[in-house]
Amino acid sequence: MSETPVTPSLAGPARRIAELRSLMDDRGYDAVVVRDEASLRWLTGAMGVFDYTGEYPHAAFITEFGCWLHTDSRYLNSFEENLPAGYPWTLDMDEIAIPAWVAERALETKSRVIAIEDDMQLSFYRALVRGLEDRSITAALPELHGDIRRMRAVKDDEEIALMRHAQSITDAAFTHMCGFIRPGLTEKQIRTELERFMFENGADSLAFDSIVASGPNTANPHAISSDRVVERGDFVLMDYGAGYRDYRSDMTRTVVLGEPSEKQREIYDLVRRTHEECVRAIHAGVDGRDIHLLSKKIIGDAGYGDYYGHGLGHGVGIDIHELPVFGRVSNILEVGAVITVEPGIYLPGVGGVRLEDYGVVTKDGYEPFTTSTHDLVVIDC
Repeated sequence: MSETPVTPSLAGPARRIAELRSLMDDRGYDAVVVRDEASLRWLTGAMGVFDYTGEYPHAAFITEFGCWLHTDSRYLNSFEENLPAGYPWTLDMDEIAIPAWVAERALETKSRVIAIEDDMQLSFYRALVRGLEDRSITAALPELHGDIRRMRAVKDDEEIALMRHAQSITDAAFTHMCGFIRPGLTEKQIRTELERFMFENGADSLAFDSIVASGPNTANPHAISSDRVVERGDFVLMDYGAGYRDYRSDMTRTVVLGEPSEKQREIYDLVRRTHEECVRAIHAGVDGRDIHLLSKKIIGDAGYGDYYGHGLGHGVGIDIHELPVFGRVSNILEVGAVITVEPGIYLPGVGGVRLEDYGVVTKDGYEPFTTSTHDLVVIDC
């Protein structure tokens, strides 16, 4: 990781903390409590520390003048080794429960308006209220209403560089798999090779559980890889991504074993056209809902509207699903948002096609990170 000190221009985590403090000032918050690990990774810049198990072993307490980070003995050394040089965090490993620790920080800093995450566990919230009461503190606990997640939707140059690198691994894996897939392999065997290649070529982790489906299984958008043996004439759909320094990539490609049927070619070409027309409509300031509705119209006008039920795309970053979205909810895209474009058609009992890139929204358009071809790849067999 970079050892460059935080500069006066407030790049990276320093800029993110400053942005959060600006929001705190606007809202009248004395402090903010953060436990979500993706948000902590974003705020701290610490690479290779968080394991995203859902255990919530850390907590941050941030005020106008201080940043405290509570962890435990499993992670303390990793934080000390991986926080950027010049970091503003006071590391704490007090052997008390995190809610009591938060209450202690509130007492110490005289914080009386303490913003909390919308999805905070109810048990944690109740323990925090008890901790404040035990210290005779009367405090308001307003919800953040997704404020940090909205901040994370716009990526900076460092984040974009990490995601471009993750995608380069993902693209290389597709090239490799086009030479590996053949009749007689199972979906599980194909998935195993796909993931092996990514790990051996620079991935730190998987972006998510890889989807490999074949034949009729490709009609299930989130199919679970099975022992089904792929055959000549099958579509094989791969939805996967590499993780790199806590950032993720996301890509889907559908290939065919042997020459495609007329129906296979028809639905593939329609999905490709939908993808590319939607990309041409993306730019900063556009409503993501409108791009989603455009994809629905193109596929619906072609007679396949009943076979495309999911949203067109979602933000990607430290989490595989972030803001913004191309879906039913209105949300305006900003410069720097990283988002997928992934239309699909799924015919039960026959098969399905999805074509997914991801990239960054610019002032005038959309720049994909994905470089793999949009042509239907035909596996000779």
